[in-house]
Amino acid sequence: MDLIIKNVKVVNADRTFSADIGIQSEKIIKIQKDLKTDAAETIDAKGKYVFPGGIDVHVHLNLFFCDTYSEDWDTGTQAAACGGLTTIIDYAIQTKGKSIAEAIEARKKDADPKVCIDYSLHGGITDWNEHTREEMNHFVSNGIPSFKMFMIYRKEGWMADDGILFQALEETKKNGGIIMVHAESAFVLDMLIERYRLQTSKLGAWGHALSRPCFIEYEAIQRAITWAEVTGGRLYIVHMSTGEGTDAVKAGQKRGVKVWAETCPHYLLLTDSVFKKKDGHLYATCPQIKKKHDQERLWKGLKDGEVGILATDTCTFTKKQKDMWEGDFTKIPYGVPGMETLVPAIYTSAVGKKKISLNRFVALTSTNPAKLFGLYPKKGTIAEGSDADIVIFNPDKKLTVDYKKLSTNCDWSPYQGMKLTGYPEVTISRGEVVAKDGKFVGKVGRGKFVPRKPGGTI
Repeated sequence: MDLIIKNVKVVNADRTFSADIGIQSEKIIKIQKDLKTDAAETIDAKGKYVFPGGIDVHVHLNLFFCDTYSEDWDTGTQAAACGGLTTIIDYAIQTKGKSIAEAIEARKKDADPKVCIDYSLHGGITDWNEHTREEMNHFVSNGIPSFKMFMIYRKEGWMADDGILFQALEETKKNGGIIMVHAESAFVLDMLIERYRLQTSKLGAWGHALSRPCFIEYEAIQRAITWAEVTGGRLYIVHMSTGEGTDAVKAGQKRGVKVWAETCPHYLLLTDSVFKKKDGHLYATCPQIKKKHDQERLWKGLKDGEVGILATDTCTFTKKQKDMWEGDFTKIPYGVPGMETLVPAIYTSAVGKKKISLNRFVALTSTNPAKLFGLYPKKGTIAEGSDADIVIFNPDKKLTVDYKKLSTNCDWSPYQGMKLTGYPEVTISRGEVVAKDGKFVGKVGRGKFVPRKPGGTI
């Protein structure tokens, strides 16, 4: 064997048990107690947890803004590895007048020489026509079964109206793909943005929060669920931020609608009071961080199962880039860094405070993403035959979040000063140690594109 991990306390989504893990040729080939064999390397994990590698299904790397970007594929995936992630899924957004295939080819060409852990792509549909429909069906059967659509961004030409969304959902009933929607109500949102923009000199970043009240999100979620229900299609709500949205998802699931939802750490760990801080514009995301009651309902949804996945919506901008807003909240580049802190911050806040169980934590950060997005059981579990994507996690390690000590290429963190208990000690990607004690030790470009299967569920 290439590597043996001894004295392991394995934590999968469904159970916890003690064993040794044997790894050969990038795969887990043996899980048993007192595994005896010669190996090139042995790691003693006594006193630690061993999780399947984290999977972040919602990231934006190498996203250009004003002809520059903060986080490229290499720095982003290095930071992800240091935080216990072994797979990410980014986006290939179609350009108006062009094909989905062109977008996918361009993103893969950009990513392949740089990625440090495994990755996949979601298609992004902005130009719905018969050719796009055919492309969608082709890619569902050829490794990319998920597609993002936007219920906003009218001016940018990205918005999918109800008729387009309806047709795309009809296709997923037949092909087993899934439509991921950014759910906000475009016409009312645009009206409110213009209303509060007139007051931006006195409101500052707080205008961002005022322009997106909770009903902007939950009305759109309810509408999308309606179209999924009547078409029999498969729907996924990205970056859900509201308690009422969670209620709508729960009601839809109870009626048998094929709807799933994710939320993000910034909605769970922060409230919209951040926008009243001197540097409040740094925290602007789309949709924005909401209120305490939304935070509490989202936590309950994670525990009870209405919210099935934790993802980061990582979209990293430096302070200099964020400062380009110049006091106009409509010009803030939306997004926060988050991949490197996903696993330890949620472990501390969720497992450490007994909001969810250890096994549920693994389900939300690894197993459920793998199952729904067609990676399971290749990834998302510690099992014989699965990829050796493994995190050795020290539950007793204490540290304070400081962006200066993180690997991410960003000069601030939304969780700056947060005290953590529990941190990834070793990250193993397909049998190779790629991160130790918060430092990347792997090779740039070693990650692989991973094709996925349609029809996943959790």
